[in-house]
Amino acid sequence: MDGNLVLLNESQIPIWSTNQNSAASTSVVAVLGDDGNLVVTDGSNSTQPLWQSFDFPVNTWLPGSKIAYNKITKTHQNLTSWKNSEDPSQGLFSLWLDATNNQYVISWNGSEQYWTSGPWNAQERIFSLVPEMRSNYIYNFSYVDNENESYFTYWVYNTTIITRFIMDVSGQIKQLTWLETTGQWNLFWSQSKEQCEVYAFCGAFGACNQITLPFCNCLYGFSPQSVGDWNLSDYSGGCVRETGLQCGNSSVANQESTDNFYEYPNMGLPDNSLSVASTSAAGCASSCLNNCSCTAYSYYNNGCSIWIGELVNLQQLSPNDGTGRTLYLRLAASEFSKGKENKGIIIGAVVGSVAVVLLLGLVFILIWKRQRRFIVVEGGDMFSLLDHRLVKNADEEELRRIARVACWCIQDDENHRPTMGQVVQILEGVLEVNPPRIPRSLQLLAENHEHIFFFTDSSSGQSSLPQSSHPTDSSQAKSTPSTTSSTMSYKS
Repeated sequence: MDGNLVLLNESQIPIWSTNQNSAASTSVVAVLGDDGNLVVTDGSNSTQPLWQSFDFPVNTWLPGSKIAYNKITKTHQNLTSWKNSEDPSQGLFSLWLDATNNQYVISWNGSEQYWTSGPWNAQERIFSLVPEMRSNYIYNFSYVDNENESYFTYWVYNTTIITRFIMDVSGQIKQLTWLETTGQWNLFWSQSKEQCEVYAFCGAFGACNQITLPFCNCLYGFSPQSVGDWNLSDYSGGCVRETGLQCGNSSVANQESTDNFYEYPNMGLPDNSLSVASTSAAGCASSCLNNCSCTAYSYYNNGCSIWIGELVNLQQLSPNDGTGRTLYLRLAASEFSKGKENKGIIIGAVVGSVAVVLLLGLVFILIWKRQRRFIVVEGGDMFSLLDHRLVKNADEEELRRIARVACWCIQDDENHRPTMGQVVQILEGVLEVNPPRIPRSLQLLAENHEHIFFFTDSSSGQSSLPQSSHPTDSSQAKSTPSTTSSTMSYKS
Protein backbone atom coordinates (compact mmCIF):
# COMPACT_ATOMS: atom_id res chain seq x y z
CA MET A 1 0.00 0.00 0.00
CA ASP A 2 1.19 3.56 -0.75
CA GLY A 3 -0.63 5.15 2.18
CA ASN A 4 -3.31 6.87 0.06
CA LEU A 5 -7.05 6.80 0.50
CA VAL A 6 -8.56 5.51 -2.76
CA LEU A 7 -12.14 5.50 -4.08
CA LEU A 8 -13.06 2.69 -6.49
CA ASN A 9 -16.01 2.34 -8.85
CA GLU A 10 -18.12 -0.80 -9.25
CA SER A 11 -15.43 -2.25 -11.55
CA GLN A 12 -12.80 -1.73 -8.86
CA ILE A 13 -11.13 0.96 -10.95
CA PRO A 14 -9.71 3.92 -8.99
CA ILE A 15 -11.62 7.14 -9.72
CA TRP A 16 -10.21 9.28 -6.90
CA SER A 17 -7.26 9.26 -4.54
CA THR A 18 -5.72 11.50 -1.89
CA ASN A 19 -2.68 11.34 -4.17
CA GLN A 20 -0.07 12.07 -1.54
CA ASN A 21 3.61 11.28 -2.10
CA SER A 22 4.19 10.20 1.46
CA ALA A 23 6.30 7.18 2.27
CA ALA A 24 4.48 3.87 2.20
CA SER A 25 3.17 2.85 5.56
CA THR A 26 1.11 0.02 6.96
CA SER A 27 -0.17 2.10 9.86
CA VAL A 28 -2.03 4.83 7.93
CA VAL A 29 -5.48 5.54 9.37
CA ALA A 30 -8.39 7.76 8.29
CA VAL A 31 -10.58 9.40 10.93
CA LEU A 32 -13.73 11.46 10.40
CA GLY A 33 -13.91 14.09 13.14
CA ASP A 34 -17.01 15.60 14.71
CA ASP A 35 -16.26 18.79 12.77
CA GLY A 36 -16.65 16.93 9.46
CA ASN A 37 -12.92 16.90 8.66
CA LEU A 38 -11.68 13.59 7.25
CA VAL A 39 -8.05 13.24 8.35
CA VAL A 40 -5.50 10.71 7.09
CA THR A 41 -2.55 10.22 9.45
CA ASP A 42 0.40 7.94 9.98
CA GLY A 43 -0.40 5.92 13.06
CA SER A 44 3.14 6.36 14.33
CA ASN A 45 2.97 10.16 13.98
CA SER A 46 -0.64 11.25 14.37
CA THR A 47 0.15 14.91 15.11
CA GLN A 48 0.78 15.86 11.48
CA PRO A 49 -1.92 14.82 8.99
CA LEU A 50 -0.83 13.31 5.70
CA TRP A 51 -4.02 14.62 4.13
CA GLN A 52 -7.25 16.26 5.33
CA SER A 53 -10.50 17.09 3.59
CA PHE A 54 -10.53 20.64 4.99
CA ASP A 55 -7.66 21.40 2.61
CA PHE A 56 -9.77 20.22 -0.36
CA PRO A 57 -13.29 21.54 0.27
CA VAL A 58 -14.73 20.81 -3.23
CA ASN A 59 -18.23 22.39 -3.04
CA THR A 60 -18.76 22.40 0.75
CA TRP A 61 -17.32 24.77 3.33
CA LEU A 62 -17.71 23.65 6.95
CA PRO A 63 -17.09 25.61 10.18
CA GLY A 64 -13.38 25.63 11.02
CA SER A 65 -12.22 25.12 7.44
CA LYS A 66 -11.03 27.95 5.25
CA ILE A 67 -11.10 29.38 1.77
CA ALA A 68 -7.55 30.52 1.25
CA TYR A 69 -4.73 31.77 -0.92
CA ASN A 70 -1.27 30.35 -0.25
CA LYS A 71 1.28 33.12 -0.85
CA ILE A 72 4.19 30.68 -0.92
CA THR A 73 2.84 28.17 -3.45
CA LYS A 74 0.67 30.78 -5.22
CA THR A 75 -2.32 28.43 -5.09
CA HIS A 76 -5.97 28.92 -4.21
CA GLN A 77 -8.13 26.78 -1.98
CA ASN A 78 -11.52 27.23 -3.68
CA LEU A 79 -15.10 26.08 -3.51
CA THR A 80 -16.18 24.59 -6.84
CA SER A 81 -19.69 23.52 -7.76
CA TRP A 82 -20.72 20.05 -8.84
CA LYS A 83 -21.45 19.57 -12.54
CA ASN A 84 -25.11 18.97 -11.70
CA SER A 85 -27.26 17.80 -8.80
CA GLU A 86 -26.20 14.17 -9.28
CA ASP A 87 -22.68 14.44 -10.72
CA PRO A 88 -19.98 15.55 -8.24
CA SER A 89 -17.40 16.13 -10.95
CA GLN A 90 -16.09 19.67 -11.29
CA GLY A 91 -18.61 22.27 -12.43
CA LEU A 92 -18.18 25.74 -13.90
CA PHE A 93 -18.73 27.93 -10.83
CA SER A 94 -16.07 28.73 -8.24
CA LEU A 95 -15.76 30.85 -5.09
CA TRP A 96 -12.19 31.99 -4.48
CA LEU A 97 -10.23 34.56 -2.51
CA ASP A 98 -8.91 37.62 -4.30
CA ALA A 99 -6.04 38.25 -1.89
CA THR A 100 -4.97 41.43 -3.66
CA ASN A 101 -8.25 43.16 -2.83
CA ASN A 102 -9.09 41.15 0.30
CA GLN A 103 -12.41 40.01 -1.12
CA TYR A 104 -14.22 36.90 -2.29
CA VAL A 105 -15.22 36.43 -5.91
CA ILE A 106 -17.51 34.00 -7.72
CA SER A 107 -16.51 33.28 -11.28
CA TRP A 108 -17.71 31.24 -14.23
CA ASN A 109 -15.32 28.91 -16.02
CA GLY A 110 -12.38 30.38 -14.13
CA SER A 111 -12.60 33.68 -15.98
CA GLU A 112 -15.84 35.69 -15.88
CA GLN A 113 -16.39 37.26 -12.44
CA TYR A 114 -20.05 38.00 -11.70
CA TRP A 115 -20.16 38.49 -7.92
CA THR A 116 -17.84 39.92 -5.28
CA SER A 117 -18.13 40.28 -1.52
CA GLY A 118 -16.35 43.62 -1.58
CA PRO A 119 -13.18 44.26 0.52
CA TRP A 120 -12.98 43.05 4.11
CA ASN A 121 -13.68 45.76 6.69
CA ALA A 122 -11.57 44.77 9.72
CA GLN A 123 -13.23 47.27 12.03
CA GLU A 124 -16.80 46.14 11.37
CA ARG A 125 -15.74 42.55 10.62
CA ILE A 126 -17.80 42.36 7.47
CA PHE A 127 -17.28 42.36 3.72
CA SER A 128 -18.38 45.72 2.35
CA LEU A 129 -20.94 44.32 -0.09
CA VAL A 130 -22.42 41.85 2.40
CA PRO A 131 -24.05 44.23 4.91
CA GLU A 132 -26.23 41.47 6.35
CA MET A 133 -23.14 40.25 8.20
CA ARG A 134 -23.76 43.11 10.65
CA SER A 135 -26.88 41.47 12.06
CA ASN A 136 -25.31 38.04 12.32
CA TYR A 137 -25.91 36.27 15.63
CA ILE A 138 -25.08 32.68 14.66
CA TYR A 139 -21.68 32.84 12.95
CA ASN A 140 -18.30 34.19 14.01
CA PHE A 141 -16.35 35.15 10.88
CA SER A 142 -12.61 35.87 10.75
CA TYR A 143 -10.31 37.08 8.00
CA VAL A 144 -6.59 36.34 8.38
CA ASP A 145 -3.81 37.88 6.31
CA ASN A 146 -0.19 37.02 7.11
CA GLU A 147 3.08 36.47 5.27
CA ASN A 148 2.22 32.87 4.37
CA GLU A 149 -1.43 33.00 3.44
CA SER A 150 -4.71 34.88 3.40
CA TYR A 151 -7.90 33.08 4.34
CA PHE A 152 -11.44 33.44 5.58
CA THR A 153 -12.93 31.07 8.15
CA TYR A 154 -15.91 30.91 10.47
CA TRP A 155 -17.34 29.22 13.55
CA VAL A 156 -20.79 28.95 15.09
CA TYR A 157 -21.46 30.44 18.51
CA ASN A 158 -23.76 27.54 19.34
CA THR A 159 -21.94 24.32 18.49
CA THR A 160 -25.19 22.36 18.39
CA ILE A 161 -26.11 24.18 15.17
CA ILE A 162 -25.29 22.17 12.05
CA THR A 163 -24.44 24.46 9.16
CA ARG A 164 -22.49 24.62 5.91
CA PHE A 165 -21.81 26.77 2.87
CA ILE A 166 -22.03 25.25 -0.60
CA MET A 167 -21.06 26.46 -4.05
CA ASP A 168 -24.29 25.36 -5.65
CA VAL A 169 -24.86 24.07 -9.19
CA SER A 170 -27.02 27.18 -9.63
CA GLY A 171 -23.87 29.31 -9.49
CA GLN A 172 -24.90 30.77 -6.14
CA ILE A 173 -23.04 30.53 -2.84
CA LYS A 174 -25.55 29.29 -0.28
CA GLN A 175 -25.48 29.17 3.50
CA LEU A 176 -27.61 26.33 4.88
CA THR A 177 -28.67 25.36 8.39
CA TRP A 178 -30.08 21.98 9.40
CA LEU A 179 -33.56 22.02 10.95
CA GLU A 180 -34.07 18.98 13.13
CA THR A 181 -37.84 19.54 13.30
CA THR A 182 -38.28 19.20 9.54
CA GLY A 183 -35.26 17.03 8.77
CA GLN A 184 -34.23 19.44 6.02
CA TRP A 185 -31.61 22.02 5.17
CA ASN A 186 -32.91 25.58 5.51
CA LEU A 187 -31.55 28.33 3.25
CA PHE A 188 -30.14 31.06 5.51
CA TRP A 189 -28.39 33.27 2.93
CA SER A 190 -27.33 33.21 -0.71
CA GLN A 191 -25.54 35.28 -3.34
CA SER A 192 -26.13 36.17 -6.14
CA LYS A 193 -29.62 37.07 -4.99
CA GLU A 194 -31.12 36.78 -8.47
CA GLN A 195 -30.60 33.55 -10.38
CA CYS A 196 -30.25 35.40 -13.68
CA GLU A 197 -27.35 37.41 -12.25
CA VAL A 198 -25.27 34.22 -12.51
CA TYR A 199 -23.10 34.56 -15.59
CA ALA A 200 -24.00 32.26 -18.52
CA PHE A 201 -26.32 30.22 -16.30
CA CYS A 202 -28.39 29.10 -19.28
CA GLY A 203 -25.44 28.38 -21.56
CA ALA A 204 -25.13 29.34 -25.22
CA PHE A 205 -28.37 30.39 -26.94
CA GLY A 206 -30.30 29.97 -23.71
CA ALA A 207 -32.22 32.86 -22.14
CA CYS A 208 -32.68 33.33 -18.41
CA ASN A 209 -36.01 34.65 -17.12
CA GLN A 210 -36.13 35.54 -13.44
CA ILE A 211 -39.92 35.22 -13.20
CA THR A 212 -40.42 31.78 -14.74
CA LEU A 213 -39.67 28.22 -13.74
CA PRO A 214 -37.48 26.78 -15.00
CA PHE A 215 -35.35 29.89 -15.27
CA CYS A 216 -33.80 28.78 -18.56
CA ASN A 217 -35.35 28.34 -21.98
CA CYS A 218 -33.78 27.83 -25.37
CA LEU A 219 -34.24 30.56 -27.93
CA TYR A 220 -36.70 29.93 -30.74
CA GLY A 221 -35.19 27.54 -33.29
CA PHE A 222 -32.92 25.96 -30.67
CA SER A 223 -33.21 22.97 -28.34
CA PRO A 224 -31.17 21.77 -25.32
CA GLN A 225 -27.84 20.24 -26.22
CA SER A 226 -28.44 17.63 -23.49
CA VAL A 227 -32.01 17.11 -22.29
CA GLY A 228 -30.68 14.87 -19.52
CA ASP A 229 -28.46 17.63 -18.16
CA TRP A 230 -31.31 20.16 -18.33
CA ASN A 231 -33.53 17.81 -16.35
CA LEU A 232 -30.84 17.88 -13.65
CA SER A 233 -30.77 21.71 -13.69
CA ASP A 234 -27.43 21.76 -15.51
CA TYR A 235 -27.96 24.28 -18.29
CA SER A 236 -24.27 24.93 -18.94
CA GLY A 237 -24.31 22.99 -22.22
CA GLY A 238 -26.78 25.50 -23.58
CA CYS A 239 -28.80 25.02 -26.74
CA VAL A 240 -28.08 24.02 -30.33
CA ARG A 241 -29.73 24.98 -33.60
CA GLU A 242 -32.51 22.80 -34.90
CA THR A 243 -31.85 23.97 -38.46
CA GLY A 244 -28.44 25.09 -39.68
CA LEU A 245 -27.95 28.52 -41.23
CA GLN A 246 -27.77 28.58 -45.03
CA CYS A 247 -25.26 31.40 -45.25
CA GLY A 248 -22.21 30.26 -47.18
CA ASN A 249 -24.14 27.53 -48.98
CA SER A 250 -22.85 27.90 -52.53
CA SER A 251 -25.91 26.16 -53.97
CA VAL A 252 -28.11 29.08 -52.88
CA ALA A 253 -27.89 32.06 -55.21
CA ASN A 254 -29.31 34.81 -53.01
CA GLN A 255 -27.65 34.51 -49.62
CA GLU A 256 -29.78 37.18 -47.96
CA SER A 257 -32.96 35.18 -48.67
CA THR A 258 -31.69 32.07 -46.92
CA ASP A 259 -31.62 33.43 -43.37
CA ASN A 260 -33.88 35.80 -41.50
CA PHE A 261 -34.19 37.38 -38.06
CA TYR A 262 -36.48 36.58 -35.17
CA GLU A 263 -37.34 39.55 -32.96
CA TYR A 264 -36.80 39.35 -29.20
CA PRO A 265 -37.93 42.50 -27.36
CA ASN A 266 -36.99 43.40 -23.78
CA MET A 267 -33.72 41.47 -23.69
CA GLY A 268 -30.66 41.90 -21.54
CA LEU A 269 -28.17 41.71 -24.38
CA PRO A 270 -25.30 39.20 -24.43
CA ASP A 271 -21.69 40.15 -23.92
CA ASN A 272 -18.94 40.62 -26.50
CA SER A 273 -20.82 42.59 -29.13
CA LEU A 274 -19.10 44.32 -32.03
CA SER A 275 -20.02 47.86 -33.06
CA VAL A 276 -20.72 48.33 -36.77
CA ALA A 277 -21.14 51.61 -38.61
CA SER A 278 -24.73 51.75 -39.84
CA THR A 279 -27.26 54.54 -40.28
CA SER A 280 -30.41 52.39 -40.23
CA ALA A 281 -31.90 49.21 -38.80
CA ALA A 282 -32.02 47.73 -42.31
CA GLY A 283 -28.35 48.47 -42.79
CA CYS A 284 -27.55 46.85 -39.46
CA ALA A 285 -29.47 43.72 -40.46
CA SER A 286 -27.67 43.64 -43.79
CA SER A 287 -24.29 43.89 -42.05
CA CYS A 288 -25.15 40.80 -40.05
CA LEU A 289 -26.52 38.85 -43.02
CA ASN A 290 -23.37 39.55 -45.02
CA ASN A 291 -21.24 37.95 -42.30
CA CYS A 292 -21.85 34.22 -42.08
CA SER A 293 -20.49 34.17 -38.52
CA CYS A 294 -22.99 36.78 -37.32
CA THR A 295 -25.71 35.24 -35.17
CA ALA A 296 -27.66 38.31 -34.01
CA TYR A 297 -27.84 42.08 -34.13
CA SER A 298 -29.40 44.96 -32.22
CA TYR A 299 -30.09 48.49 -33.40
CA TYR A 300 -30.73 51.19 -30.81
CA ASN A 301 -30.31 54.98 -30.83
CA ASN A 302 -28.65 54.85 -34.26
CA GLY A 303 -26.12 52.35 -32.97
CA CYS A 304 -25.61 48.93 -34.55
CA SER A 305 -24.24 45.99 -32.58
CA ILE A 306 -23.68 42.49 -33.95
CA TRP A 307 -22.66 39.23 -32.30
CA ILE A 308 -20.29 36.66 -33.72
CA GLY A 309 -20.65 33.02 -32.70
CA GLU A 310 -22.47 31.86 -29.58
CA LEU A 311 -24.81 34.13 -27.63
CA VAL A 312 -24.04 33.83 -23.93
CA ASN A 313 -25.54 35.48 -20.84
CA LEU A 314 -28.89 36.38 -22.38
CA GLN A 315 -31.72 37.51 -20.13
CA GLN A 316 -35.41 37.99 -20.87
CA LEU A 317 -36.52 41.11 -18.99
CA SER A 318 -39.93 42.34 -17.94
CA PRO A 319 -41.65 44.78 -20.33
CA ASN A 320 -41.56 47.26 -17.45
CA ASP A 321 -37.77 47.08 -17.27
CA GLY A 322 -36.44 50.13 -19.06
CA THR A 323 -33.02 48.58 -19.69
CA GLY A 324 -34.22 45.94 -22.14
CA ARG A 325 -33.32 46.14 -25.82
CA THR A 326 -34.56 44.30 -28.90
CA LEU A 327 -32.36 41.46 -30.13
CA TYR A 328 -32.72 40.09 -33.64
CA LEU A 329 -31.75 36.42 -33.71
CA ARG A 330 -30.55 34.94 -36.97
CA LEU A 331 -32.35 31.78 -38.07
CA ALA A 332 -32.65 29.71 -41.21
CA ALA A 333 -35.54 30.88 -43.40
CA SER A 334 -37.23 27.51 -43.00
CA GLU A 335 -37.75 28.24 -39.28
CA PHE A 336 -40.27 30.92 -40.24
CA SER A 337 -42.53 28.44 -42.03
CA LYS A 338 -43.49 26.68 -38.81
CA GLY A 339 -46.57 28.82 -38.22
CA LYS A 340 -48.94 25.88 -38.01
CA GLU A 341 -46.82 24.19 -35.39
CA ASN A 342 -46.75 27.34 -33.26
CA LYS A 343 -50.47 27.80 -33.65
CA GLY A 344 -50.89 24.33 -32.25
CA ILE A 345 -48.92 25.42 -29.21
CA ILE A 346 -51.28 28.35 -28.69
CA ILE A 347 -54.65 26.63 -28.86
CA GLY A 348 -53.88 22.95 -28.58
CA ALA A 349 -55.96 20.14 -29.99
CA VAL A 350 -59.39 20.99 -28.67
CA VAL A 351 -61.08 17.65 -29.20
CA GLY A 352 -62.67 16.13 -26.16
CA SER A 353 -63.40 17.34 -22.67
CA VAL A 354 -60.07 16.19 -21.19
CA ALA A 355 -58.09 18.31 -23.64
CA VAL A 356 -60.31 21.28 -22.91
CA VAL A 357 -59.82 21.01 -19.16
CA LEU A 358 -56.06 20.77 -19.60
CA LEU A 359 -56.10 23.74 -21.95
CA LEU A 360 -58.05 25.93 -19.56
CA GLY A 361 -55.67 25.05 -16.76
CA LEU A 362 -52.70 25.90 -18.95
CA VAL A 363 -54.24 29.23 -19.94
CA PHE A 364 -54.47 30.37 -16.35
CA ILE A 365 -51.06 28.96 -15.39
CA LEU A 366 -49.43 30.74 -18.32
CA ILE A 367 -51.23 34.02 -17.63
CA TRP A 368 -50.20 33.88 -13.98
CA LYS A 369 -46.61 32.72 -14.49
CA ARG A 370 -45.78 35.00 -17.38
CA GLN A 371 -45.06 37.81 -14.97
CA ARG A 372 -46.51 36.32 -11.78
CA ARG A 373 -49.48 38.58 -12.23
CA PHE A 374 -52.55 38.75 -14.48
CA ILE A 375 -52.09 40.72 -17.65
CA VAL A 376 -54.37 43.63 -18.47
CA VAL A 377 -55.48 43.57 -22.10
CA GLU A 378 -57.35 46.74 -22.93
CA GLY A 379 -59.27 47.27 -26.15
CA GLY A 380 -58.84 43.69 -27.33
CA ASP A 381 -55.02 43.54 -27.30
CA MET A 382 -55.04 39.78 -26.87
CA PHE A 383 -51.44 39.33 -28.01
CA SER A 384 -50.26 40.70 -24.67
CA LEU A 385 -51.17 37.31 -23.22
CA LEU A 386 -48.69 35.46 -25.38
CA ASP A 387 -45.03 34.70 -25.13
CA HIS A 388 -43.50 37.09 -27.65
CA ARG A 389 -42.02 34.15 -29.56
CA LEU A 390 -45.52 33.04 -30.57
CA VAL A 391 -47.06 36.39 -31.44
CA LYS A 392 -46.10 36.44 -35.12
CA ASN A 393 -47.88 33.16 -35.84
CA ALA A 394 -50.84 33.59 -33.50
CA ASP A 395 -54.46 33.93 -34.57
CA GLU A 396 -56.09 36.75 -32.61
CA GLU A 397 -59.61 35.38 -32.88
CA GLU A 398 -58.58 31.94 -31.62
CA LEU A 399 -56.75 33.55 -28.74
CA ARG A 400 -59.79 35.68 -27.93
CA ARG A 401 -62.01 32.58 -27.81
CA ILE A 402 -59.59 30.87 -25.43
CA ALA A 403 -59.50 33.89 -23.13
CA ARG A 404 -63.27 34.30 -23.09
CA VAL A 405 -64.10 30.66 -22.46
CA ALA A 406 -61.49 30.48 -19.70
CA CYS A 407 -63.12 33.44 -17.95
CA TRP A 408 -66.62 32.10 -18.41
CA CYS A 409 -65.60 28.86 -16.70
CA ILE A 410 -64.71 30.66 -13.45
CA GLN A 411 -67.80 32.87 -13.17
CA ASP A 412 -69.07 33.36 -9.60
CA ASP A 413 -72.55 32.03 -10.43
CA GLU A 414 -72.28 28.45 -11.62
CA ASN A 415 -75.41 28.99 -13.73
CA HIS A 416 -73.38 31.42 -15.81
CA ARG A 417 -70.68 28.85 -16.57
CA PRO A 418 -70.82 26.97 -19.90
CA THR A 419 -71.20 23.22 -20.14
CA MET A 420 -68.24 21.20 -21.35
CA GLY A 421 -69.98 20.73 -24.67
CA GLN A 422 -70.35 24.47 -25.05
CA VAL A 423 -66.69 24.96 -24.16
CA VAL A 424 -65.65 22.68 -27.02
CA GLN A 425 -67.96 24.46 -29.45
CA ILE A 426 -66.74 27.91 -28.40
CA LEU A 427 -63.11 26.92 -28.85
CA GLU A 428 -63.88 25.39 -32.25
CA GLY A 429 -65.61 28.63 -33.32
CA VAL A 430 -68.99 26.96 -33.76
CA LEU A 431 -70.59 28.86 -30.89
CA GLU A 432 -70.12 32.60 -30.38
CA VAL A 433 -69.96 34.07 -26.89
CA ASN A 434 -69.83 37.60 -25.53
CA PRO A 435 -67.07 38.98 -23.25
CA PRO A 436 -67.49 37.73 -19.65
CA ARG A 437 -67.93 39.60 -16.42
CA ILE A 438 -64.87 39.88 -14.19
CA PRO A 439 -65.31 37.18 -11.49
CA ARG A 440 -65.55 38.58 -7.98
CA SER A 441 -62.72 36.31 -6.80
CA LEU A 442 -60.34 38.05 -9.18
CA GLN A 443 -61.67 41.49 -8.24
CA LEU A 444 -60.91 40.75 -4.59
CA LEU A 445 -57.48 39.46 -5.54
CA ALA A 446 -56.78 42.64 -7.47
CA GLU A 447 -57.72 44.79 -4.47
CA ASN A 448 -54.92 43.20 -2.46
CA HIS A 449 -52.23 43.20 -5.17
CA GLU A 450 -51.08 46.34 -6.87
CA HIS A 451 -50.10 44.65 -10.13
CA ILE A 452 -52.90 42.17 -10.69
CA PHE A 453 -55.17 42.88 -13.64
CA PHE A 454 -57.73 41.00 -15.66
CA PHE A 455 -58.06 40.95 -19.42
CA THR A 456 -61.19 42.79 -20.55
CA ASP A 457 -63.07 44.11 -23.52
CA SER A 458 -64.65 47.53 -23.22
CA SER A 459 -68.08 45.94 -22.76
CA SER A 460 -67.09 43.07 -20.50
CA GLY A 461 -68.48 44.68 -17.38
CA GLN A 462 -72.04 44.38 -18.75
CA SER A 463 -71.85 40.87 -20.14
CA SER A 464 -73.13 37.49 -19.06
CA LEU A 465 -73.27 34.11 -20.70
CA PRO A 466 -76.32 34.14 -23.00
CA GLN A 467 -78.82 31.36 -23.49
CA SER A 468 -78.34 29.08 -26.44
CA SER A 469 -80.83 29.49 -29.24
CA HIS A 470 -80.11 25.95 -30.39
CA PRO A 471 -79.92 23.66 -27.36
CA THR A 472 -78.47 20.21 -27.93
CA ASP A 473 -78.29 17.09 -25.82
CA SER A 474 -74.55 17.49 -25.20
CA SER A 475 -74.29 21.27 -24.96
CA GLN A 476 -77.58 22.32 -23.40
CA ALA A 477 -77.20 25.89 -22.15
CA LYS A 478 -77.61 26.29 -18.42
CA SER A 479 -80.38 28.61 -17.30
CA THR A 480 -79.39 32.26 -16.97
CA PRO A 481 -81.09 35.25 -15.35
CA SER A 482 -83.95 36.77 -17.31
CA THR A 483 -82.07 40.06 -17.43
CA THR A 484 -79.70 38.62 -19.99
CA SER A 485 -80.19 40.41 -23.28
CA SER A 486 -77.30 39.15 -25.39
CA THR A 487 -77.42 35.88 -27.28
CA MET A 488 -75.21 32.94 -28.07
CA SER A 489 -75.39 31.81 -31.67
CA TYR A 490 -74.09 28.98 -33.79
CA LYS A 491 -72.23 29.59 -36.99
CA SER A 492 -73.70 27.88 -40.01
